[in-house]
Amino acid sequence: MKSLLLATGLLIATVAQALGASAADFKAAYAAAEAAEKEAGTLRNRWTTTEAALAAARKAAEKGDFEEAVASAREAEALAKASIFQANSEKQRWKDVEIR
Repeated sequence: MKSLLLATGLLIATVAQALGASAADFKAAYAAAEAAEKEAGTLRNRWTTTEAALAAARKAAEKGDFEEAVASAREAEALAKASIFQANSEKQRWKDVEIR
């Protein structure tokens, strides 16, 4: 539940920041999203929704819609960070379960 709330909060915050975006803004946002997704991959916890958001970002950038591209890239970053949070928390949570 915490990861869902975290992802939702990050998504709302990043979409609001995307207004008036440029190609440079897109490149920076996309690079951050790719880095977070790469980290999620090292934890073996990539989400298909993150991949879809990255694809949407690329598609919007190809059309020259940098506001949408930045918003999608930031959404992808938020999703990737939520998947990282999930992977790390699950590493610890299994220890809390009593095995019978």
